[in-house]
Amino acid sequence: MLAFFCNHHIIMLKPNLKIASGKNISYENFPVGSWLLPRALRRHIITFYNFARAADDIADAANIDPDEKDKKLNQFIEGITKTNSEDGLPLNALQMAKSLRETNISEKYCLDLLSAFKQDVRKIRYNNWQELIDYCHLSAAPVGRYMIDLHGGFRNGTSNNYKASDALCTALQILNHLQDCREDFQLLNRVYLPLDMMKKRNATVDHLTAGAISSTLRDCVDDMLDSIDILIAEAGEFPLKLKSLRLGMESQIIINIAIELSKKLRKSDPIVATVKLSKFTYIRCFILGGVRALIR
Repeated sequence: MLAFFCNHHIIMLKPNLKIASGKNISYENFPVGSWLLPRALRRHIITFYNFARAADDIADAANIDPDEKDKKLNQFIEGITKTNSEDGLPLNALQMAKSLRETNISEKYCLDLLSAFKQDVRKIRYNNWQELIDYCHLSAAPVGRYMIDLHGGFRNGTSNNYKASDALCTALQILNHLQDCREDFQLLNRVYLPLDMMKKRNATVDHLTAGAISSTLRDCVDDMLDSIDILIAEAGEFPLKLKSLRLGMESQIIINIAIELSKKLRKSDPIVATVKLSKFTYIRCFILGGVRALIR
């Protein structure tokens, strides 16, 4: 759910230190912060994106050692939590802290994301599905919760139950893991496919660098997609419960995109190339999602 209208940018970490992000709007799968959402909120959304992208780029940097990554991410934590001295703290974190004060949104969402990025620095394997879900509750669910709170929460008479949002964000995160499974392993030695699910299908991490997906790895990916589809189904009624009609429309569009991407991952080989949807499919998801949300 973390995608916004923004160009390639240079992320300011602290004086005299810059990291260029190789990821921008063209990299992201799921459009959030589009013209569908209120103009007054877009600057806060972009601030949130820049904050998360900056910290994520640190965790994913191949040329920074783990201790230095921890140090930089701790500076992000200080930028969010400190209220006195701002000297030497990352600009993105300070801007995010200011945005949180203006919108009266909990800093917990940002701190959970930072916990996930710190976990990425040290943890490169996941033993089972629940470990992966627990990680996604830090790395993905806070994004949906932040967006819901920023847009006024849930409709009157609807309890503040983020479960469906958490399911959608988790599904999106794991879909992204499957898209990038080869790259994550080759560049960072990081594998998000649960080891017990791979073992069950007699797949190994070495299969991630083969010339094409093996039959055993194919079975493992399909098992994961089965679980992802359950998560997407749990998110089905989520757009109706939101106070913001615009966010509801956007959420329905994202659900449609997730469904289509899951289908395409079943038919395509993520080892050969990153699996992406066509522009036509995106447009169809957009139109059908918007119309469906309005009718409902």
